[in-house]
Amino acid sequence: MAAPSQSRKLRIIDHRTGLTYEMDVCERGCLKSSDFSKIKAGGDGKGLKLYDPGFVHTAPVKSTIAFIDGRNGILRYRGYPVEELAERSTYLEVAYLLCKGNLPTKSQLSEWEAAIQRQSSMPEELLALIGALPRDSHPKQNFATALYALISFNPDANPLVAGHDLYKTEAAQNLHIIRIMGKAASLAGAIYVHMEGQKPIQNPNNSLNFSEMILYMFQSMGDQDFKPNPALAKALDVIFVILAEHELGTATAATLHLASSSGVDVYTAIAGGTSALSGPNDIGAVEAVLDMLNEIGSIENVAFYIEEAKKSNTKLPGIGHRVYKTYDPRAKLIQKLAEEVYDVVGKDPLVEVAAALENAIIADEYFINRKLYPNATFHLGLLLRALGFPKQFFVVLVSIARIAGQLAHWKESMNDPSTRLMRPQQWYTGQRLRHYSK
Repeated sequence: MAAPSQSRKLRIIDHRTGLTYEMDVCERGCLKSSDFSKIKAGGDGKGLKLYDPGFVHTAPVKSTIAFIDGRNGILRYRGYPVEELAERSTYLEVAYLLCKGNLPTKSQLSEWEAAIQRQSSMPEELLALIGALPRDSHPKQNFATALYALISFNPDANPLVAGHDLYKTEAAQNLHIIRIMGKAASLAGAIYVHMEGQKPIQNPNNSLNFSEMILYMFQSMGDQDFKPNPALAKALDVIFVILAEHELGTATAATLHLASSSGVDVYTAIAGGTSALSGPNDIGAVEAVLDMLNEIGSIENVAFYIEEAKKSNTKLPGIGHRVYKTYDPRAKLIQKLAEEVYDVVGKDPLVEVAAALENAIIADEYFINRKLYPNATFHLGLLLRALGFPKQFFVVLVSIARIAGQLAHWKESMNDPSTRLMRPQQWYTGQRLRHYSK
């Protein structure tokens, strides 16, 4: 059993009134906002507010799911180092760990995998919806559209239909977690096949494991005898493990905001979070890194490109992270995994450009002083392309992986009695009062 967290006191003195306030500070520097409300320093008597752009110093939830130490490059799921899980676990096993708190036994894992596999089949109406989507639109939009549509096929998950307390039991929570986990990969595969002008697969091959099934849907092109390369399927599974969870990243924060504030169904919350993930400031950077490497073109151009970026103070995609102030531990794992995949499929010419760019950056005082190191997106695009995936599907694949973490946080919030409607305050800087006149 973990030792109880130790708290210490923070003493604040209001020199205008002479009053002293004491607040408990947890071991990670957290204060309760309710303690700030006791300090009546404002003229409205409502206590102090913290102006915190980007929520840099705001913790809206307590969680036991993931731990990140950005200064030391540490990422753990439920206490397990991500490095150990990437080496020894599978994606669905990690999804079980995230959603249920502990690693499963062999029988629990078998039941979990089978339950998710049973949900991989696609209703004809959903396939028809995907078939009606434009083939030339970005797949991340089509994927989000299909996720949103899932609630129409699961009316028992709609609080407006089934009652506002429908997610109160763990059985109900697990039911919808399994449904979403089972459908996500099938949706991505159906969207890809449709965009290639083929007929989507209604019933995926249930003899394959989770990652093999994804490769099958993307690469078989109707060949029922197609067998995914086991080494490549394993690599894809490890990628999913590495990217399954990352505290309150964009997708998870958006998911919780939707679920907690509005009380929407879990399908809408997950779809909204997935939509938020795909921007260029998040996983959308995976595509941007490839574009940058193509623009650089060769090793000879790396030094000039870096100098130009420094002169213009241009942010390089895949370099730097909001949380990590050292090497992103996921980047190291992805780079190692990429080398193993290149041994199987051959090395992309841009790999040497990426290596030269990375070596130059980690030795440059400009980046060192600003604590800018490669993050998880830096090598990911080249790796996913080596596995045979087109660039425009990179965001969709990462979204599938991250759904495990989103669902784990959603479930945790449903079971936390302190969960409240998320309604951030503002710092009003406009005019106090104006009267209408012509």
